[in-house]
Amino acid sequence: MAGVDKRADFEDLLPVMAIKLGGEGLINELCNGFQLLMDKDRGVITMESLKRNAAFLGLQDLSEDELAGMVKEGDLDGDGALNQMEFCVLMFRLSPELMQESRF
Repeated sequence: MAGVDKRADFEDLLPVMAIKLGGEGLINELCNGFQLLMDKDRGVITMESLKRNAAFLGLQDLSEDELAGMVKEGDLDGDGALNQMEFCVLMFRLSPELMQESRF
């Protein structure tokens, strides 16, 4: 699906989820998303686990480079994987509307 910005779809949905679910509900949903994507043995999202489980979130059409870019963008500690905190931070960073609303 060349030319389709899947991140724009995400940005449109996360603020709506925040309104409908509230803060705690949104965090619970992000945790559920993390559980779907993580490598069950390591407890983190790896490139391999993301590739294997991307279809659960409708991301099956993303290339390996795009998936690797997602992991790299969120990998704050440089270990090549996303722990739960890194995943949640990445989800909020990808939603400018939520970031704007969270500023003091």
